[in-house]
Amino acid sequence: MTRLLLALACALGLVPTATAQARPLPQLLPTDTLAAWLARGTPVRVLDVRLDVWSYLKGHLPEAQYLNVETLRASRGGVPVQLLEAPAYRAIFQRLGLEPSVPVVVYSAGETLNIDATWVTWLLAAMGHPRVYLLDGGYYKWSFEHRAMARRYPRVASAGSWWSRRAFEPDTASLAEVRRVVERGGAVLVDARPPEQFAGEAGTQMRLGHIPGALNHWWQDDLETSGFGRVFKPVEALRASYAAQGITPDRDIILYCNTSTEASHLWFALRVLLGYPRVRIYAGSWTEWAEREELPVATGPSRASP
Repeated sequence: MTRLLLALACALGLVPTATAQARPLPQLLPTDTLAAWLARGTPVRVLDVRLDVWSYLKGHLPEAQYLNVETLRASRGGVPVQLLEAPAYRAIFQRLGLEPSVPVVVYSAGETLNIDATWVTWLLAAMGHPRVYLLDGGYYKWSFEHRAMARRYPRVASAGSWWSRRAFEPDTASLAEVRRVVERGGAVLVDARPPEQFAGEAGTQMRLGHIPGALNHWWQDDLETSGFGRVFKPVEALRASYAAQGITPDRDIILYCNTSTEASHLWFALRVLLGYPRVRIYAGSWTEWAEREELPVATGPSRASP
C-alpha cells in the first residue's frame, strides 16, 4: 500500500521522481573561480544571456557566446512566453557546442536581470547537463572588478550526438495543479514578483494582483551587495528568510512570477542553494492566470504561511 501511494504521489507531481532526484543540479560560481579557469585555459563554455545583443557586441566575458533567452520560449495556445518542446532545446544547445564533459557557465547583466541567467540554468538542468554553473553577480560584478573582457567571438564547434538522447524534464507545475492548490491546498504558492505587483498596485497584465493564497517573496530579497556587485546571500540567511514565511523544506512548493524567469531565481535559491526537495515552477505564471477571467485573483500584501 505504501509503495502504491508513493507511486501515485509521484505521478501527481507531489514528490520528485527518481529521475528528477538523480538529475544533476547547477552550482553557483564566484567570479574569481571563473577567472582562474580562463587564466589556466580550462575548457569551458560561457553563455552571455543578456537581453541586448548590442551589449554583447560592445564587450563580453572571454569565450562567451551570445544567447537571447527569448529564442528559448514562444506562444502556446495563444499564451505568450511559454516553454518549447525538447527537440528545440536539443538543437539550440547542440548548436552552442555544449558537451557534458565541459562546464557551462551562464551569466546575465547581474543586478536587476540576474533572472535571465537563473532561467537558462534551470533549462539546462532540465535537459540533464551535468556541469552547469551560474556566475554569481553576473556581468556587472565581473566588469566592476576590472576583469578581462573580449569583443571577438569564440570559435565553437557544434556538440556531438549527446543531446539527441536527452529528455526534457523541467520541474514544473501545470495550470490544473495550481488551480487544485488554490481550491484544496496541499502546497505553498510563492510569488517572486515585486511587492507592488503582488499587491495589485502595478503590473502590465490584464488583471492585477496575485493567485489567492500565495505568499510574496521578491527574488531580489535573496541578494546582497558584495564589493561591486549583487550576489546571493549566505545560505543561512536565505534559510532563515524563507523559514520566516513558512517556506520550509518539508513542504511542496510551487513558484510563479510573470513569465517564470523571476521564479527561476527562487528555484535556484531553494533547490540548489538550500537543497529543498520539492520545488516546481508554474511556467504559465501570472501571464496565463491573469488572462483567464474564470480564475480568481487576490490583492493586498503578503502574509506568512500558517
